[in-house]
Amino acid sequence: MSKSHRQLARWIRETDSGVAFTGAGISTDSGISDFRSPGGVWSRYDPVYYDDFMASAEARREYWRQKAESHGEFADAVPNRSHELLAEWEAEGHLLGVVTQNIDGLHQAAGSQQVLELHGTVREVECQDCRERFEAGPYVEHFLSEDVVPPCPACGRDRLKHATISFGQSLDRDILDASSELARRADLFLALGSSLEVQPAASLPGVAKSSGARLVIVNREATPLDPLADLVFHAGIVETLETVASA
Repeated sequence: MSKSHRQLARWIRETDSGVAFTGAGISTDSGISDFRSPGGVWSRYDPVYYDDFMASAEARREYWRQKAESHGEFADAVPNRSHELLAEWEAEGHLLGVVTQNIDGLHQAAGSQQVLELHGTVREVECQDCRERFEAGPYVEHFLSEDVVPPCPACGRDRLKHATISFGQSLDRDILDASSELARRADLFLALGSSLEVQPAASLPGVAKSSGARLVIVNREATPLDPLADLVFHAGIVETLETVASA
């Protein structure tokens, strides 16, 4: 255990206004790949852009083919110790909540109550016409068995899409504003498993820092915001948080 681990443990014990910001790296220990990495879905297929999805039946079918291929990873995944520790620290009053770039729903599964999903959730589908939402699993199964894009059961249109932010689709302004407000309220901001390169989400650590928060970055690779941070751990998230928890 290093001096930095002990320092972070003290900061977590002392705070009642911490915020965790999480990226793909926190879920790799749950078996969910970083789709941007070599071998990930986006390295093998051209992503379907939102405007194309809305305009083209062929694009919608390709979208569902890609989503159906990756569905098993999400459906079978369970929270790892990192997700559990963040939920525990929230329950103990140290964290205000979690802002996540992930779409896997594992923070909620681990017990976190305040979770802001910047990029939506893969666990639901949303009709782009009537805006009704439904559990995703049955619609993926429909596509796999029928090889047909499932229609919306509410309005009958075929523009049913996972409740995630697609390429070319704007983030939900209310979620982004709420995330920025949480960052401004934080006195300790934990950036975990994010490259901190995808905007506008990557601006949140800077918002927290400029508002007076201590910034801690845990990521295996260096990030552009490392020089801004009060502590940096280039290590795995589970091993880092478990060591901090033991302190």
